[in-house]
Amino acid sequence: MGFRRHAHETDLLMRLLIAEPDGAVRRMIHKACAKSVRVTECADFQAARTELAAVRPDALVTNLRLCDYNGLHLVLLTRSSNRHARCVVHTSRPDPYLIREAQSIGAFYERTERLPLAIAGYLLADLPERDRRDPERVDRRRAFRGGRRAIDQPVHV
Repeated sequence: MGFRRHAHETDLLMRLLIAEPDGAVRRMIHKACAKSVRVTECADFQAARTELAAVRPDALVTNLRLCDYNGLHLVLLTRSSNRHARCVVHTSRPDPYLIREAQSIGAFYERTERLPLAIAGYLLADLPERDRRDPERVDRRRAFRGGRRAIDQPVHV
């Protein structure tokens, strides 16, 4: 007779995918959140992309630099399959452009050194009411603001 897991025990845990080429950093992230989430580790972009196709994770933690690839692509793939997924990108060498890009597509950013202390907050805390990473919030940045323009005014002669 084999070991049988109870469905309710494993289904309640958040599924986290870690995409990180450095084994020591992967273990550090895994150790920081293993008690509250079910973790899958991938060492490269291809393995992470394959895992994303097989399982829809509830959260993704990825390095911005995945050797020849970019972790932002994994964020886009994750959010396209599960728009409620929390995504965290990290790097030890900050690049302001990539950080802004990650935040604009709905990911959190953190320095690699601070990630073990901050990961639980990113994965489990409630989002602020007006946070743009909230998938239920409508993006109004490009919406027409309303009001009357000068061209709409009737001309009286």
